[in-house]
Amino acid sequence: MQVDFYHLTRQPVERVVPQLAERVVAGGGRLLIVSADPAQRALIDARLWDYAPASFLPHAEAGGAADAEQPVLIAGDSAAGNGARHILIADGQWRDAALGFDRAFHLFDDSVITAARAAWKALANAEGVERRYWKQGERGWEQAG
Repeated sequence: MQVDFYHLTRQPVERVVPQLAERVVAGGGRLLIVSADPAQRALIDARLWDYAPASFLPHAEAGGAADAEQPVLIAGDSAAGNGARHILIADGQWRDAALGFDRAFHLFDDSVITAARAAWKALANAEGVERRYWKQGERGWEQAG
């Protein structure tokens, strides 16, 4: 499984999530977006509706009758009611449950850098885990590790 650490230094999480979600869905995958913060979930939900004028990315917040049909589901925990094999951790708090997915996107900013470094180190010797570290640079995303 692959874990991509995204160090946000130039854009807030709600601007990055739609780009990643669009790539997952375009590749035929399903995505679970996780945040323990209800306000952040609502902000991500709103941003997925209006992030680009010509785009439409079907999604919903978890707990609805049609969760299983959603290509993108926003939830407070890592239970993939939509059968997603990709998980995006939007609140910066690593969850070991993410290791049960095929791919994890761990987004964090400088406010939780210490915890992100600890998660990076903890996964160094995890069997079957490939880690990648991305940081926002002047020209966009740069892979650093």
